[in-house]
Amino acid sequence: MQFLKKNSILLIIMLYSFASYSQDADETNRFNHQDTLRGSYSLGRMKWNVLYYDITVIPDINAKRISGKNTITFFDSGTNTIQIDLQQPMEMDSIIEDQQQCFFQREGDVYWVKTIKVSQPRLKKITCYFHGKPQEAINPPWDGGWIWKVDKNNNPWISVACQNLGASAWYPCKDTQSDEPDEGCTLNIIVPDSLNGLGNGRLTVKEKLPNKLSMYTWKVNAPINNYNIVPYIGKYEHFSEIYKGLKGDLNMDYWVLDYNIIKAKKQFKDATRMMKAFEYWFGPYPFYEDGYKLIEAPHLGMEHQSAIAYGNKYTNGYLGRDLSNTGWGLKWDFIIVHESGHEWFGNNITTSDIADMWVHEGFTNYSETLFTEYYYGKNAANEYIRGLRNDISNDIPLIGNYGVNKEGSGDMYNKGGNLIHTIRQIINNDQQFRSILIGLNKTFYHAVVTTQEVENYISEKSGIDFSKLFDQYLRTTKIPVLEYYFGNNELHYRWSNTIENFKMPIKYCLGKDKKECWLTPENKWQLKKMEDKTSLKKMQVNQNFYIETKEIKKTIRNN
Repeated sequence: MQFLKKNSILLIIMLYSFASYSQDADETNRFNHQDTLRGSYSLGRMKWNVLYYDITVIPDINAKRISGKNTITFFDSGTNTIQIDLQQPMEMDSIIEDQQQCFFQREGDVYWVKTIKVSQPRLKKITCYFHGKPQEAINPPWDGGWIWKVDKNNNPWISVACQNLGASAWYPCKDTQSDEPDEGCTLNIIVPDSLNGLGNGRLTVKEKLPNKLSMYTWKVNAPINNYNIVPYIGKYEHFSEIYKGLKGDLNMDYWVLDYNIIKAKKQFKDATRMMKAFEYWFGPYPFYEDGYKLIEAPHLGMEHQSAIAYGNKYTNGYLGRDLSNTGWGLKWDFIIVHESGHEWFGNNITTSDIADMWVHEGFTNYSETLFTEYYYGKNAANEYIRGLRNDISNDIPLIGNYGVNKEGSGDMYNKGGNLIHTIRQIINNDQQFRSILIGLNKTFYHAVVTTQEVENYISEKSGIDFSKLFDQYLRTTKIPVLEYYFGNNELHYRWSNTIENFKMPIKYCLGKDKKECWLTPENKWQLKKMEDKTSLKKMQVNQNFYIETKEIKKTIRNN
């Protein structure tokens, strides 16, 4: 099927929600009506398409409370009851359309709103006024909410991390990845004038207000995921540079706590290194119109579009640790590289359901490998991605439950990256592989997609049917096992621990001969005659294929 633009009505999600191998009766029974309201494209989300958010937020720092409004511009194609999400304990004060009060009723974390009925499709605006004490994140970014901290000089240092929790934890919106505001958003942040209020996109206005307050107005021109829209509040210093990129001059801005500016100017050199490598592998940075920012955050990091949250303590690796245990991960700053990689996979290409979040995390995980390859060579990259396998648990499938706001296994990072690395080995043409990565970002530019569309694109452009491979690695926890044995000058081999009709080629060598050959095992036993008896030794499979091997003993060869 054709990819789905941001302004599409994604009715297909309801049908597709039953397609995953990962859903069974026990899993489905764990979810309730609120999960369905949050995760599905139900009646309250149909027939209206979000075009723009205009959000104003006023934090009460001492009370850890906020108030504000969100004016939602949308295209109404024939509904007068819409679902607006705002999670408890936040409260909706009123909803105004054309200077009239809209009737609304709460159901848990959802408000059912009656809007003015239209005789024909047209643009509409509603303004939602809200207030409350939003959920506070205790261990951000892994649990969501507002983050109320102070810096080492006791100045307020505040932000939000709400990817899994959802943006409706603090502002009213259509809280689904399937409908981003096509024309972007405005974020107005009202703070004490001793502090900075930073947001996504570009600063358009800084206005002095009464009572020693200032309002910072940030405008985003591109479509943006709800959870990516965040304020950063603190005592910041700013520096910047112009990057000469594939689409011309790109503003790269850096906002850090005032006492960290010297460290930041040294550490943030990885930002331009990242940009150069990723524009090579993925194509142009997707948000030239909104610029690129790194903002020091009171948590580890997050891929907030055009305003990446940075909290890696100005160290290489992941808080000073190499996740691959190979040494290569200490050559660069993990948060700068990984979170920026999401600008291409996650922010540019966005999945309509978070059950498909492996697309975001698997490709972004592999961006770390590609960054390593760009600067340190292919052998280094291969070592890095293989090193990440040690943290794969294979607990549940990578694809989660559709329609209930449930992502799959945390293996979506390392296993997802190794899946892509395995696909690259099978394609066996780095120029073609790179063109597929670039093509994904061009074809699905600022688009909402399903995993099936990504899978189909890779198969089509490579000329290889990867459907069984995707089913195996995404929808089961089984890692293919290549079983083999030698007999009568023959190599006997097959795949086990796989789905039915699994067929995947691999590179291998035998004995002392280091020349690699291709083998295409299936589920049934096959044989290959060997002319050289000295080759009848243990098989060595190319380690870049994410599989296991097992030499079969004589007693079980006929099974």
